[in-house]
Amino acid sequence: MFGLFKERVPGSPTDTIKAGVKDVITLFHSPSSPASIRVHTLLKQTAAAAQTTATQDQASSHPQQSKIERTNFELDVQEGAPTSDQLTNIFEYLGQDKIGSVIEGASSPTEALRKLKESGSAFQRPLVVDWANGRAVTGDNESEILKLLNSPPKA
Repeated sequence: MFGLFKERVPGSPTDTIKAGVKDVITLFHSPSSPASIRVHTLLKQTAAAAQTTATQDQASSHPQQSKIERTNFELDVQEGAPTSDQLTNIFEYLGQDKIGSVIEGASSPTEALRKLKESGSAFQRPLVVDWANGRAVTGDNESEILKLLNSPPKA
């Protein structure tokens, strides 16, 4: 009988289930690259701020709540190169003209996969990927990364 009434705790696992699954944002990272370190720091700070905002939104009502934007995401940091399937998706997200910014010296998906197999160092980091919404950003352009993170999810 007493189990029928449960207090809802913001940020609890049941709250996460109600809110839906968090989008996964992957950072392909090189700890020895200053640009990659800057992007990693930016993503960690943004994830922490989003979590704080989400918790505040659950506890209060204000106009910002109605603004549609991503309030929470899971950061996945990978130091290795993407798989060939991931790379194919990344090329689709970025467009053919950006292949050379992902794999140094490549101008086609086939050439990019070949160069990556020959040398993992051909893969350019940092690279931020929003898998759920089909978006990616190469390099450390902070405004483009924030735009990727703050844009509303695709319907």
